[in-house]
Amino acid sequence: MEKYEFNGKILIVGFGSIGQGVLPLILRHFTITPDRITIVTADKRGDEVAREYGVKSLIDPLLPENYKEIVSTHIGPGDFLVNVSVDVSSAALIEYCQYNNILYLDTVMEPWLGFYIDPSLSVSQRSNYALREMALNLKSLSIEGPRPTAILAHGANPGLVSHFVKQALLNIAADTSMNIEQPKTREEWARLAKDLGIKVIHIAERDTQVSPVPKKIGEFINTWSIDGFAAEGSQPAEMGWGTHEKKLPEDAREHEFGPKSAIFLERPGYATQVRSWTPTSHAQYAWVITHHESISISDYLTVREGESAVYRPTVHYAYCPCDAAIASLAA
Repeated sequence: MEKYEFNGKILIVGFGSIGQGVLPLILRHFTITPDRITIVTADKRGDEVAREYGVKSLIDPLLPENYKEIVSTHIGPGDFLVNVSVDVSSAALIEYCQYNNILYLDTVMEPWLGFYIDPSLSVSQRSNYALREMALNLKSLSIEGPRPTAILAHGANPGLVSHFVKQALLNIAADTSMNIEQPKTREEWARLAKDLGIKVIHIAERDTQVSPVPKKIGEFINTWSIDGFAAEGSQPAEMGWGTHEKKLPEDAREHEFGPKSAIFLERPGYATQVRSWTPTSHAQYAWVITHHESISISDYLTVREGESAVYRPTVHYAYCPCDAAIASLAA
């Protein structure tokens, strides 16, 4: 297998389930040796995995007052920061990397610890919608010359599913005998979705994993991240909101800033369900968990005429966790 050439160093921030899964992929697909990779994390999770691959792992949590010093200790210009942490501001790390010519990748937009319960901020200001706008505003940074690449919110979902949506649009066009050229711009993709009459997109997920070890009383079980799921599920339900929708839900609120492509409900995602469908479980009830892609896809596929949005699909992240996680939520 041909590997991608990379001669710099890599700093992995966070080493939970996602980080432990990413490390062997980096070593498999890139020309990098373990001695050029460093892991900085907040706890001992993943120690055995790091030792197995010969990668240095340090317990040194990133905080608002120390993240610049920690990052600069391990990487510099031309290197790569892979952020798979929680409770570490993505925007802060992106800004640092932009000013210091460091490549950047994360799987979701995260804030500093305490952001979601900050009483000085409104619910709208504490939303994923607001975090996305915060990141997009970094495009206005005053930096001379070429800027390093930063890829935001690009794991499986959010991330890969956005590419799947484009393929789905092409598939629907082919299945309905619509003769088109593949879109090359954001505006062309949005126009295709409009011409196809797409009203709703569900990023629908059903976790079918089952453990042979029964759940204990008082134990919270999840298959990817307990901290991440608890944080997302506790946030208000958010979704991209289509122009075809005639009426807001009773407890829905609109944002007063940005492109206004999404709404939020005044109740948490784990208390909000939607009827959905997946190929494996077919019809299902899923939770409207706040997710970056439900906002970004809806915004990306918006057709505007002047300042007015004339077309936009409604987009949900419709998530049904594994049975043990559902039992954990109910306990």
